[in-house]
Amino acid sequence: MKNGKLLEVNNLTKVFTKGQGFVKSTIEAVSRVSFALELNQPEIFTLAGESGSGKSTVAKLILGFEEPTAGGILYRGRAVANLKGRKEFMKDVQPIFQNPFETFNPLKKVQSYFFETERNFTGSGHGSYPLTDKSLELVGLSFAEIKDKYPSEMSGGQLQRASIARALITSPSLLIADEPVSMIDASLRMSVVNLFKTLKEEEQVSIIYITHDLATAYYISDRIAIMLRGQFVELGSVKKVLDNPLHPYTQLLESSVPAPDPKARWTEDIALSDLETREYTRKGCKFAGRCPKVHEICYEQEPEYHSVDERLVKCHLYAQDQVRCSSRPQIS
Repeated sequence: MKNGKLLEVNNLTKVFTKGQGFVKSTIEAVSRVSFALELNQPEIFTLAGESGSGKSTVAKLILGFEEPTAGGILYRGRAVANLKGRKEFMKDVQPIFQNPFETFNPLKKVQSYFFETERNFTGSGHGSYPLTDKSLELVGLSFAEIKDKYPSEMSGGQLQRASIARALITSPSLLIADEPVSMIDASLRMSVVNLFKTLKEEEQVSIIYITHDLATAYYISDRIAIMLRGQFVELGSVKKVLDNPLHPYTQLLESSVPAPDPKARWTEDIALSDLETREYTRKGCKFAGRCPKVHEICYEQEPEYHSVDERLVKCHLYAQDQVRCSSRPQIS
């Protein structure tokens, strides 16, 4: 591949319009987001932040579930907009959703998803499904554990592993996992998290891991981007960012170590809270209203990205460093 990138996200922006007639408002749910994953260098890249930060919207844009308002997404050097619906993209990029009980139809046997996926992507006939057996083995399940079972007859941990196994049938290069452990018991979370590490190290799969659980993010991630109201505010290696956070918002997250809260899940289809609306529409820094280190300029001018200690930080506090400052993050 000429540019050496598996995935490139360039200045990605998504604006949602709410209301009707003369009563309309716009929310920039994703604002000029940029990052890249290297080809043939698998990594776990985490998008982290509290509910309403735009993490899931980024995932939907990459998967083609939403159309970007501006910016672009390239997969293996080709625009994702031109690949939607194409078999090779659907085979190579697989989603894993938050709630496995919503992933599977409750009236349909779990095994049928495996058989259909294998038939669709390999053209194999009925009766022999070697990829199903292999993918289940990768996640620590056997076919006997899913045979003839409906989703309600399996535990949440088993069903989430089955969801991951179904995604692996196509031998994807990229998994996009949106809050994949927040709906399963704490005792089972680490087994799923360890599975992601194994997939990266042994199966050479890159993973975009979306979470507001910084503990699991720290454990499995190579790099992390902290999101606030649609923007990256700090991006770098997970150890740099979480061992010594520079942005005041990252410092707040790190000190509180928020636990996953499925009930706090944010979507574009529900009303934003007053705080979210104020921060999304704020003129200067989105965090100015809550920042303990706020200055007057923070209310008036959006900060630029500054390269500090091998990471990018979107904060006026680091303007004096004058180290490779730019209007948007570099993507490599």
